[in-house]
Amino acid sequence: MKHEIVSQAEWIEASRALLAEEKAWTHERDRLAAKRRALPWVRIEKDYVFEGPAGPVSLADLFDGRSQLIVYHFMFAPEWEEGCAGCSFLSDQIDGPRQHFEHNDVSWVAVSRAPIGKLEAYRQRMGWQFTWVSSGGNDFNHDFHVSFADEERRNGVFYNFQQQPDPEISDLPGASVFFRDEDGAIYHTYSSYARGNETVVAAYGWLDMVPKGRNERDGGNLGDWVRRHDSYPDDGRTRVTAPAGA
Repeated sequence: MKHEIVSQAEWIEASRALLAEEKAWTHERDRLAAKRRALPWVRIEKDYVFEGPAGPVSLADLFDGRSQLIVYHFMFAPEWEEGCAGCSFLSDQIDGPRQHFEHNDVSWVAVSRAPIGKLEAYRQRMGWQFTWVSSGGNDFNHDFHVSFADEERRNGVFYNFQQQPDPEISDLPGASVFFRDEDGAIYHTYSSYARGNETVVAAYGWLDMVPKGRNERDGGNLGDWVRRHDSYPDDGRTRVTAPAGA
């Protein structure tokens, strides 16, 4: 791998220049986060009922006594035999942080259309501890624009806040945030789709520091390299560890 080689003094000068840009980006990120929190809210009028491991649960139940809820729209259609590799990559990085933000009034759950038996089997295979429920019996995925019927896809779909061409699959990723008021009212406060969720993937932050970056060839497609954590080939060098919470 060819790269410019300089003296230590030149490297420090270049790093200082980059640091100034990194600080400016950090301040811009803070500004956007404040605008995100200031978005108007929409009251949830529908009574969504999901299927959990122990039976039916409501949207209110998913808050688990907290006032804030993050729902990750995990791509797992009813006919699939395993969850999306990219969603699995993101989900590998949830249980560690979850132990902290649950103590800061935030609950986190994954929601997919696959039946609960498939979700539970896959969750156990992956070693995850977070809550995962099925929305197969309600309109939740459709209402939050992450699942699409065949006839809908033929005319394009509404995804990431705009009309898009047929995605060629029925389910797409996203995250939605909700707030539950003291009177029990639930509000939709924010949603993010596609690459909008990269900021919560810690592995990307580390990879973006190294010379080869994410090493993705196909226009930034994680499918170039990401596999389910139990599906990477053993190259004899990688130390295998259990996912957080396993």
